[in-house]
Amino acid sequence: MEELEVKNIVAEAEGNQILNGCSLKVKSGDCLALLGPNGHGKSTLLNVLMGDPRYVVKSGSILLDKTDITKLTPDLRSQKGLFMAFQNPPDVPGVVTMDFFRASINAHQKQPISLLNFYKSTTTAYKEVGLDSDMASRHLNEGYSGGEKKRNEILQMLLLKPSIALLDEIDSGLDVDALTQIAGIINELKKQGTTFIIVSHYDRLYDLINPNRTAVIVNGKIALEGDSSLAKRISKEGYSFLEREYGIDIKKNEKKPVSIGACAAKQVAIK
Repeated sequence: MEELEVKNIVAEAEGNQILNGCSLKVKSGDCLALLGPNGHGKSTLLNVLMGDPRYVVKSGSILLDKTDITKLTPDLRSQKGLFMAFQNPPDVPGVVTMDFFRASINAHQKQPISLLNFYKSTTTAYKEVGLDSDMASRHLNEGYSGGEKKRNEILQMLLLKPSIALLDEIDSGLDVDALTQIAGIINELKKQGTTFIIVSHYDRLYDLINPNRTAVIVNGKIALEGDSSLAKRISKEGYSFLEREYGIDIKKNEKKPVSIGACAAKQVAIK
């Protein structure tokens, strides 16, 4: 991937418009901190980028290396190098984790992965994220703690090796040691050229990974962009200075509430 560009995206969920002409460019190797007040469109933007069918793009486009992927299904976007780690990973009863991982890997390459290479890859990945490899025989996310689910998302990222990773509050539910471990994995993948868009409400994660860019989304639009210092300032002062210094109205435009039920099959399909 050389560049991912969001051009004037208007998107809605269940008839409620959430993104209002959102535009953003992300270049290869960027690590972007995506910030904004609660309910202003951060998670929506990531889900729209990944092609979640619960969100309807009414206008605008998403370009990956100048190719329009706006209408591509999530599996095709994944094959082009996009990956999303969910804020609330779903339990998938009946689907064995090992089978899911192997099917996911095979969907991204021409030849099926050999059992030996699969065993080596998964064993290494489990060790890196600090999970017991015996969990591979359990049903996907079923009975996992919140922290284990988040580590399992990072494990999938290690196995799939995406060119651009969308991480939606991957740090919530993690203790200090786990957070440091996950940040180390992100930093290592950054060195290897992986591009990141990361949503987090905790400045600790941003301190550990040091994003080179920050974008602030307000009422469904990117209202302000800057470097890592912008994220640091927001963590210290909140968002009030945006209105005071930039004339950005941070009051949420109230619309009818959105209630999107969990759908494990659709969530998993995004991978």
